Amino acid sequence: MAGIVQNKVSDVRTKTPDELKDLLLSLRKEQFNLRFQRAAGQNEGIARVKQVRREIARVKTIVAQRRAESPMAEKAVSSAPKS
Repeated sequence: MAGIVQNKVSDVRTKTPDELKDLLLSLRKEQFNLRFQRAAGQNEGIARVKQVRREIARVKTIVAQRRAESPMAEKAVSSAPKS
């Protein structure tokens, strides 16, 4: 799993919802593989487990923030006075 590097918040924020979904899926797969390796006794990526867990949380936070902003933006547009 060395191909996946730690993502910066600014990079993650610029991604589209589909890209975020793909990133989250790949991070969860990596997390599963790391868990499986640990269970099998291959303790080679212990620090990466923590990084992946935090990256997943980072992506999920950004997705939740965007979801929270969407209804508010729609309400502001629909409640604006019409000329």
